[in-house]
Amino acid sequence: MKIMTSRSVQDVPEHWHSEGADGVAVLSIPGLNGRPRVFDVDASLTVDVPEQAANAWLELTVEFDGQRQWSRRIQAHNPGQTDSLDYHQRIRLEAEQGIRIRAVAQLHGVRLRQLLLEAREDA
Repeated sequence: MKIMTSRSVQDVPEHWHSEGADGVAVLSIPGLNGRPRVFDVDASLTVDVPEQAANAWLELTVEFDGQRQWSRRIQAHNPGQTDSLDYHQRIRLEAEQGIRIRAVAQLHGVRLRQLLLEAREDA
């Protein structure tokens, strides 16, 4: 005999995703769930570096609810290819707690290829 159980919508891990074509990506995760949640937050900035990349740099800043959590600026490497900056943080949201996450790219002498911001709930 096979017993089938149904999963409720609350049992499905949440996945939030935003791409920032203009150099800003935002996630607004509501606190409507009624249970604590743990998220892995990842921000990834990828740029195209020109062949002549003298004094070129890229910077990524990550904010939680308007407060800067992390920021880093590096000189661009890999002329004629791509370069990137990545951020990872695990956060816990209490029951009914929401959060606004923002990733901001600043660039000089390089071209934005992709700014990706994701939050995946730990299952």
